[in-house]
Amino acid sequence: MKNLSTVLSVVLLAAVAVLFYLVLSNKSASSDPEVASLDSSIDRISGDLSIAYVNSDTLLSKYEYFKDISSDLEKKRAKLESEYRNRAEGLQREIQNFQNTAQNMTMNQARAKEEELTVKQQNLYQYQQTLGQQLVEEETKLNEQLYNAVSGYLSEFSGSNKYHLVLTYTKGSGVLYADKRLDITDEVIKGLNKSYLQSKGVIPTDKTDSTGVTK
Repeated sequence: MKNLSTVLSVVLLAAVAVLFYLVLSNKSASSDPEVASLDSSIDRISGDLSIAYVNSDTLLSKYEYFKDISSDLEKKRAKLESEYRNRAEGLQREIQNFQNTAQNMTMNQARAKEEELTVKQQNLYQYQQTLGQQLVEEETKLNEQLYNAVSGYLSEFSGSNKYHLVLTYTKGSGVLYADKRLDITDEVIKGLNKSYLQSKGVIPTDKTDSTGVTK
């Protein structure tokens, strides 16, 4: 499946742009009232800017939802490939049989059989293209569901923990160094898995009172 770190990479680029702007805005002052107002707003944020990151490789290897949808997609892929292989092998047997018996056919019979096999070959190719498109669409849908599940959880998680930015971090992501103190991967995985298992009814859903305290 398409790696989540690639799907979320735009967040990383946006974060870098914000950080560069924060640095530059602190080095120069503008006489433009609108710019000055923007600088003031950014200063208020940057004064208490809280950033964390999630290692996407670790997340994908430990997130139960991702494991399940990956397994489901692989089963569907294997099923479709088996169906295609059976049709291809059936056609191959027809072609072989025609080659073995063509000498016993009239010219018109042989020509008609050749045309029939040509149509079947074209249909098989079209079937292969259709299966491939089905898998691409299914993978795209599952990646979108995965992105929504993770980003939705992080939105709530970040709000509760006062994070302004949560980045993806993995080898090749463009980040050369990240302080381990900013790593919230394990905490996020724990929360994601808990939420997913609760949605499946594997573990009971937390009950909270009016103050939001878990009972």
